[in-house]
Amino acid sequence: MRDEISKLLEKEGILSKESLKELSQLDIHKFFDNVKELGEEKTEHIQKEKITKDLNTSFIGKEIYIFKEVMSTNTVAKFFAENKVSDGTVIISEKQTNAKGRSGKPWDSPLGGVWLSIILNPRIDYSKLPMITLATGVAVAKTLERLGIEDVEIKWPNDVLINGEKVSGILTEAIAKFNTIESIIVGVGLDVNLDLSDFSDDLQGKITSLKVITGKEFNENDIIRTFLEEFEKICKLFIDGEYENVLNQWRKRSYTIGKIVEVRKPYNKTYDGYVTGINKEGALIVEKIDGTLEKVVSGECIIKN
Repeated sequence: MRDEISKLLEKEGILSKESLKELSQLDIHKFFDNVKELGEEKTEHIQKEKITKDLNTSFIGKEIYIFKEVMSTNTVAKFFAENKVSDGTVIISEKQTNAKGRSGKPWDSPLGGVWLSIILNPRIDYSKLPMITLATGVAVAKTLERLGIEDVEIKWPNDVLINGEKVSGILTEAIAKFNTIESIIVGVGLDVNLDLSDFSDDLQGKITSLKVITGKEFNENDIIRTFLEEFEKICKLFIDGEYENVLNQWRKRSYTIGKIVEVRKPYNKTYDGYVTGINKEGALIVEKIDGTLEKVVSGECIIKN
C-alpha cells in the first residue's frame, strides 16, 4: 500500500524518484500529511464545495478528500483509515488507473464516473460484513431512483443494474487486527457520463452508464451528494441493528431472487440452483438440483435465465 501511495505523491511532484528510495525512513505522520494536503487541493471536475453544499448528513462526508487520479480509492482509503481519520470520511478520485472489483476483476474508471470509498468504524461482527455490501447497493439504487431512473435492480452481492445492465459495482473490505474489525472500506464505482467507447473491449456488452441509458449527462457532484445522503440513511439502520429493514429494501429491488444461477465458489467449485432468497446475514439461499438448500456467503452467481 505504501508503494502505491508513494507513486501518487511522485506523480504529483511531491516526492522525487530519488526520495522514494528513502521512503521507508520517512516519518509516517509527515507522509500522511502530504497525502491529505494533496486530497485537499482543488480539482477540476469533482469539487468538494459543490458536494458539501446542502449536504444533509450527520457524519458521512464531513471529511472529504478528492484526488485527480489514483490507482484505487480503496487503497487510499485504507491508508487514511490506518491513520485514524473520522468515521464517515470519504475518498474520491476523478479517475482510477488500477481499480479492481470483486475477485480482482478490473473496473474501468475514466473521467465521467463516480469513484469513491467511504471509511466506516463500526463495532460489528464478521458475520454482518455481507450486509454492508447489500446496504450500499440499496443506497446506490435509491440514489438512481431519486434521479428519476426506473427499473433499478441489485444483483447479489455487489452489482447495481438498470434494465439488466450493470451500471455500478461495490467492493467492501475490512481492516482487522487480532480478529477485531477496526475499519470497513466501502468502495463504489458508478458509470455516469461515459460512452460505450470508454469501456475496454472485455467489458463491452457487460456494463452501461447513466448517459447511455438516459441519453443525457448528469452532474457528478450532485450524484455524490445524493448518494452520501442515502448511504447515511441505510447505514444508520444498519448501526441500529434494523437488519430486516435493510434486507427488505434489498429484496424488493433484487435481480437475483427467483433466478436459476450457476454458483461459482472458491477453488473452482460450481453448481446450478434456484435462488429462493437471502437470510438474515445477507447470504444467498440456493436450492440445488437435488433439492438441498445451500447458503452462499462468498463467490459469484451467474444468472442462467
